[in-house]
Amino acid sequence: MVVKYLFFECPGNPSPFRGIMNIMKNEGKNDVSLEFRAVTKRFGVVSAVRDLRLSIRAGEIYGLIGPNGSGKTTTVKMAAGLYHPTAGSVRVRGTDMTLSPSKAKQFIGYIPDDPAAYDRLSGREFLEFVGEIRSMDRRERDRRIEALLGEFGIADMANGAFGTYSRGSKQKISIIAALLHSPQVLLVDEPMVGLDPESARVTLRLFSEFAHQGGAILLSTHSLPMAEKICNRFGMLKNGKLIAEGTPKELSVLVGHAGTLEDSYLALAGGA
Repeated sequence: MVVKYLFFECPGNPSPFRGIMNIMKNEGKNDVSLEFRAVTKRFGVVSAVRDLRLSIRAGEIYGLIGPNGSGKTTTVKMAAGLYHPTAGSVRVRGTDMTLSPSKAKQFIGYIPDDPAAYDRLSGREFLEFVGEIRSMDRRERDRRIEALLGEFGIADMANGAFGTYSRGSKQKISIIAALLHSPQVLLVDEPMVGLDPESARVTLRLFSEFAHQGGAILLSTHSLPMAEKICNRFGMLKNGKLIAEGTPKELSVLVGHAGTLEDSYLALAGGA
């Protein structure tokens, strides 16, 4: 396997953010990075996800949308290896998450819907801990931590205890932790909760740059205007089933009228 490292700078930031993405040489952006193969997840007699079949390519931001209880968070947690499918398989860069979880998780960065860390650690200490778990070189880990803290302007705040942070500040640390080891697949569950407009803009830029460098993103959200700005394709879940998939334009064609993503969502969900 031949690996190349891609470096880039973020416009407007006096300190260059040199992200390192492990992109396989000679692999194009149509390669599948995350795949659900006939995945079903049941909790007792309740089927949270049913026969889910979808794939996300390298360089793609895939928006997962749907009503509350449609199976979005369950889907993301299966991709992260937190839930095991009742049937079917989840593959990350071709690796079965159930059969080889340690290998599959090496490729993944995960931003949960509720950011959590050790309350008595500082944000910086928590990020150092994450870097150790990921077996990062310490110099590279520290460089990445400083670069990403600088993106959000929270280098000083990161010295305080995590338990004292606001919801938005905890979310920023969670985003940084997910990006720290330069994953190839990013799993995101409602990333903008608690973020101020400036931080939300930084987050969207980091996501866009991540995909531009060849990363794949599965993004679950109810924020349809935000998702419409950055996602290439969407999958609509309803009662655990994938009922529609495509670009915003393709979804408009499917429902039979031109409009926004929200218009298509309401038509598919059965709203007014």
